[in-house]
Amino acid sequence: MNIFQETKLWLVEHLLLAKDALHIYVGLILFFGVALVFRWRIGGWKPWAVVLVAALAGEAWDIVDTARAGIPQLPWENLKDIWNTLFWPIAITALARWTRVFEREGSGDRF
Repeated sequence: MNIFQETKLWLVEHLLLAKDALHIYVGLILFFGVALVFRWRIGGWKPWAVVLVAALAGEAWDIVDTARAGIPQLPWENLKDIWNTLFWPIAITALARWTRVFEREGSGDRF
């Protein structure tokens, strides 16, 4: 098992999270983290795109590891992982872009 898989298992075990929940947390941390570090608007496409690339790369890595271990592929599980990682970043981007939920009071500015 490689360091990527070992890290995921360690996090699941020590944070008492389900694997699905880990995808949700990683997606949100990455989404808000890159927005904060690079000062990108959360209603813009860049934070969401970073999460998309990370989710696809992580699942590609999982597919390769699964194939190397001789374990049968479960494509729906990979799609579920991508969906879990992307759902809240998509929802937050849509809310920031098309509603006033993230609007600063009195200024009309959006995050």
